[in-house]
Amino acid sequence: MAIIEPVKQNPLQPSETRKYSLSIRLWHWLNALVITGSLVTVLLNSTITDKRVTGAVIAEQGAKSGLNISSDVANQIGHELEDKVWDVHAYIGFVLVALLLWRIIYEIISPTSQSLFRKVNVARLALNNGGEEARLARHELVVKLLYFAFYLVLILMGATGLILYFKHDLGLARTVSHPIQEFHGFCMYLVIAFIIVHVAGVILAERKQSPGIVSDMINGGGK
Repeated sequence: MAIIEPVKQNPLQPSETRKYSLSIRLWHWLNALVITGSLVTVLLNSTITDKRVTGAVIAEQGAKSGLNISSDVANQIGHELEDKVWDVHAYIGFVLVALLLWRIIYEIISPTSQSLFRKVNVARLALNNGGEEARLARHELVVKLLYFAFYLVLILMGATGLILYFKHDLGLARTVSHPIQEFHGFCMYLVIAFIIVHVAGVILAERKQSPGIVSDMINGGGK
């Protein structure tokens, strides 16, 4: 499990604690909040506001109140409730896409010390130094490649989400939109897997060689 633990040191200068810019810290926590909100809406529509569940509850409660609500009408009401939650999911998705654009632009214009690509290159160069620097470099490469994979999944999820939202405007047939929807849902599971790995790595790092790594992402680190 050690390979997934983020470290505080600079691979080329192990005695130096890495710093996080305000932009990166804001992006990190806003992204975490947005992804959490997106997952919550999926969870709600898979449980509490699922149209089959709410439709059955509406029909049952109507019968108890002496109202004759047909199953079709109850299911339609349930479907409307479910759509309202999906609308919130879509709005959150727009914010996620905006955050991804922010991250891409920042990667282009950011100082070299904050560039993800530069950090990967620094770690690659440090592999040749041997000793502690090489160990940190190998660790850094694995962690940063996981981040690259995570960003790629977010981009794919955002792109497929936009396609699904505008599918009627794009004139997509169900035979096209359904596989896209399935892939969009699959991306969600990959995001959940990354979150689990990331949180586990941070907890292990806090308990072992990198205490204070969470506070560094709040106050900027470098102390």
